[in-house]
Amino acid sequence: MSDATLHATAQNPDDFAVQIADQVESFLVAVTEVARGDEPGSTVPFLLLEVSQLLLAGGRLGAHEDIVPDERYEPDLGPEADVDELRENLVRLLEPVDVYSEVFDPYEPRKAPVPARISDDLADVITDLRHGMAHYRAGRTTEALWWWQFSYFSNWGPTASAVLRALQSVLIHVRLDQPLEELDGLDTDQATMGDETLEFEAGRVMAEEIGGPLGIQPGR
Repeated sequence: MSDATLHATAQNPDDFAVQIADQVESFLVAVTEVARGDEPGSTVPFLLLEVSQLLLAGGRLGAHEDIVPDERYEPDLGPEADVDELRENLVRLLEPVDVYSEVFDPYEPRKAPVPARISDDLADVITDLRHGMAHYRAGRTTEALWWWQFSYFSNWGPTASAVLRALQSVLIHVRLDQPLEELDGLDTDQATMGDETLEFEAGRVMAEEIGGPLGIQPGR
């Protein structure tokens, strides 16, 4: 974001808030619809598109100066909305490629990759975004922007970025006709994993499996 754009945003905070809220709401609605499973063959491409668009909003929040909430303490929002059904639906839709490998901090190269799940990560991102949306809908615009910016740095930004890379990898393997190795007993709850297992964490799928459940056909 240029200095001129940042200045314009500072002069029109409500416009900025509306734009971010619209992008967040669009993501929440779209991913919820994808999770219904009405078009299972388009699950990965749709999620790739939505996560990419969400990260544009995250980039704008990240480039913005620090947002300070109006109140010292966050107002009570009550219990968080349940995301278990959405997570379970995504597990079913993404089953062949749900598990992937992630290095949390690329500037700490000695850190070993760890297994993660796209379904869990998307559910976590949605929880963060809904929290901010609750403030926004209650008229606490600054609080919403602060939360979205803070949680972008602390959780949903890195998480969504990892999911984006995983989804890109799935499509790259399919379009370039490069089958992923099939995993054998990978468990994301495992505390430690050997190097050989870590090499195959991109997804539990063979070429024919991708062309089946996910409905993605290799490129010509």
